[in-house]
Formats: sequence, C-alpha cells, structure tokens
Amino acid sequence: MFSFLKDKEAEGQSAPDAPSFVDTSSLTAPLASASEKPEIGPMDAANQAELQQPIIDQIKTVFDPEIPVDIYELGLIYDIIVDAKKNVLINMTLTSPACPSAQQIPSEVRWKVKAIPGVTDAWVEIVWEPAWSKDKMSEAAKLQLGFF
Repeated sequence: MFSFLKDKEAEGQSAPDAPSFVDTSSLTAPLASASEKPEIGPMDAANQAELQQPIIDQIKTVFDPEIPVDIYELGLIYDIIVDAKKNVLINMTLTSPACPSAQQIPSEVRWKVKAIPGVTDAWVEIVWEPAWSKDKMSEAAKLQLGFF
C-alpha cells in the first residue's frame, strides 16, 4: 500500500486495498527496443522553452487510476529534456515498484507526448532514485488528497 495511504489509515480514514504485485523488472529497460529509442542529444534551450509547457499540459492529462490526481501534480515526473531535433526524454518514477499501472502510465505518457505537434519522438525512462514520497506532490495535489 502507498505510504500516504497508510498515513490516512493511521488517521482513521479508510484506504483502498493494497495493489497486487506487478512485475516491474522490465521497467528498468526502456519502453521500446533500443532500435526505437531516439538519439537524445543535449538539451536545446530554444526547443525546451517552446515545448516545455505543451509537454507538461499533456502529462497533466495522465492520471494514476488509483489516485484522483494527475501524475505531474503527484510529483512523478523528474526531468523533461528536449534536444535540438525535438526528441523528448522524460525521466519519471512511480509511486511504488509494485504499482499496478506500471506498464500503462509510462506508455500513456510516451504516446501523448509524441502526439504533440513539433515533437519528433518521445522516450520515457523509469527511475527509482530518488524514491517517490508524498513530499514530491504539489500543494494542489496534497490539498486534493486531504493532506492539509
């Protein structure tokens, strides 16, 4: 069970059942074969500035099915890198290695970002360091989940 849900339970509030285990060992590898991975070069400031907000807007349409907050506000997105060819690399994490949506969420992010006009290709890599905690959530997410 997610740590913040345990906190809620400790406060006497109900929490949903713990998610069943999902094998996330494949998530240490990219979401596509190496031949599909775009060559991500160094960050390009102009392209970063042009595409940063549209990318964030698309990511904000992706929700963890168990939590009524988008993954950007949950603090799951660690880096967004746009190179000179407008290839996008997104480093993100999940709330838990046992997240039941461990396959679906990163794939949805990739396809939504790839659909942005001007983006050449997109790549999502799952990282586990630093580990996610409720401290990474935005103030709006904490408010929505009743942490204030």
